[in-house]
Amino acid sequence: MANNKSAKKRIQIAERNRLINKTYKSTVKTLTKRTLENCKNYKKDPSEDNKNLVKTNLNKTFSLIDKAVKKNVLHKNNGANKKSKINNIVKTTLTTK
Repeated sequence: MANNKSAKKRIQIAERNRLINKTYKSTVKTLTKRTLENCKNYKKDPSEDNKNLVKTNLNKTFSLIDKAVKKNVLHKNNGANKKSKINNIVKTTLTTK
């Protein structure tokens, strides 16, 4: 356990940052799963509504990944890899019929 005031404060700050990072990572995973699920729904029923749903979820996911990279929650290459993987799946889903 920390003995001085500054070490105690650093422990508190580290815990706060850990929780913030955890929420970012969790939300990125959730939005990624939701986007891929909407891609599956679009494959089953290629309607305009499903297409718009895929695109809006893709935009939300990309936005959150960019914010996580900006705040150093994710490394920039990790963020780019995630975006690339999702984009390839969405692109193949929307172009094939």
